[in-house]
Amino acid sequence: MNRTVLALSLTAVLSVAAVTEAAAWTRSGSTSTPRGTYTSSASGGCAGGTCSRSATTTGPYGGTVARSGSVTQTAPGTYNYNHTSTGPNGNSVNRSGTVSRY
Repeated sequence: MNRTVLALSLTAVLSVAAVTEAAAWTRSGSTSTPRGTYTSSASGGCAGGTCSRSATTTGPYGGTVARSGSVTQTAPGTYNYNHTSTGPNGNSVNRSGTVSRY
């Protein structure tokens, strides 16, 4: 399970990094569930060899989860990534590293 999540995350990182200079974008929406309505928004874009994205989701009781990250190509086939997730109680998880394809 963890390897699958890691593989999917790295695929997403490489996909975002493969995007060349692109215009900024924003998205927003909401989802209704039996527990209430969740509202989300996200934005991102690429410039100068770095692609970034940030997103927030607010739950029906006001708790907000924020995620942000970026990917930078440092050499042909090599990318540095950095990702931060912050939960509704303010606790954060940071992930960063380098991905190379052969």
